[in-house]
Amino acid sequence: MTIDDVKKELSSDEQMLASAFKAEKLYKKHKLKIFAILGITIAYFGGTAIMDKVAQSKKESANSAYLTLSKDAKNNDALNTLKTDNPALFELYSYQNAVKNADKATLETLSKSKNEIIADLASYHLAVISGTSSDSKLNAEVSKVYNASLLIKENKIEEAQEELELIPETSPVYNISKMIKHYGIKG
Repeated sequence: MTIDDVKKELSSDEQMLASAFKAEKLYKKHKLKIFAILGITIAYFGGTAIMDKVAQSKKESANSAYLTLSKDAKNNDALNTLKTDNPALFELYSYQNAVKNADKATLETLSKSKNEIIADLASYHLAVISGTSSDSKLNAEVSKVYNASLLIKENKIEEAQEELELIPETSPVYNISKMIKHYGIKG
């Protein structure tokens, strides 16, 4: 080994030692920040994992409660579980039972729901059960056919005709409206 080789080796050792001192100095200067960032990162991912587990558990519990209610509608424990763990599914279940049992009070309550779909459907079925005209957004064409049938019963033929004219040809109930116009109004 020559003197140049020894100098190079000492030089690289000195550089490594200098780098270690710089890293230690940087660590001591920013130790608190490093631990804070690590702590926040661990807490975030840990909290997210826990929240996901809780949400999954609530979904499974609500689904189980719904299945129990489909077999035994009088199970109050399952009903309360469904109400607390998944309010949207509870509203859907309540709507389904209210329509099946023609429960005006429940449909009235559901027609004021924050869930626009449930509110619209409940309002439509409440109108049908009550025998009043309906203004449904989701069942717009069906609602027009229903309203026309009410107008025909009241012998308001011209208004019924106007209501049925509002149904576009692309609607699935267009043929029904056409038949009502032909047989119901003319016949």
